Amino acid sequence: MLYAGRASVITGPAALRNYGIRGPETQRVTLLVPWERRRASRDFVVIHRTRRLPREWTSDGPLRFALAARAVADAVREIGNRPDARAIVGSAVQKSRCTVSQLADELAAGPVRGSAQLRAVLAEVADGVRSAAEGDFHALVRTSGLPAPTFNARLFLDGVLLGVVDAWWPQAGVAVEVDSREWHFEPAAWEATMRRHAKLTAAGISVIHVSPLQIRTEPGRILRDIDAALRHGRPAAGIVTLPAVG
Repeated sequence: MLYAGRASVITGPAALRNYGIRGPETQRVTLLVPWERRRASRDFVVIHRTRRLPREWTSDGPLRFALAARAVADAVREIGNRPDARAIVGSAVQKSRCTVSQLADELAAGPVRGSAQLRAVLAEVADGVRSAAEGDFHALVRTSGLPAPTFNARLFLDGVLLGVVDAWWPQAGVAVEVDSREWHFEPAAWEATMRRHAKLTAAGISVIHVSPLQIRTEPGRILRDIDAALRHGRPAAGIVTLPAVG
């Protein structure tokens, strides 16, 4: 910041670390500086001249950090990698560092160049995907040739919510849950997942559990398991399906 000048603001991966948001490991520090200031990137310092310098920031002593939504948007523009982009957005939203609406505002206000990954990830979120692992599963299913499921479906029986499942095929009574302790840090949350599984199976629903690691390393097996369940399944009596909320 001494090199970039007093008006400079740290953004991108270095700012993500300040907020505890998961991001790519890098030794580079990205700084936003006023458009009229002539500074070049040097060594580990990456300079971005901008006409849209943040009007608000957080500070840690002499260090100034762009707010989380701006830092996330700038980091995603830097990496250009869909899985990492999902992970960054998922971490920021899950930890309540920023909202999807704030990220959408940053997308709209920022440059078009480099925005494709953020635009795609926010589209996935709007379609009901809530985490990086679910995003990977979503992409896997959509390109598989399997019948399209309802993502993040709310399932009711006799007016009572049984649970929200990551993917749901009502014609076969098949649900898929993407299970990851990464997104359920507390033991109580994991136990709630197991209770939901018991309620779903008791209602005649076939539940398939997959992990993020399996999505990355065994996608073919996952698709074969789902296909077999769809071919042998049947509708679960009395189940009412509603789409995801928000």
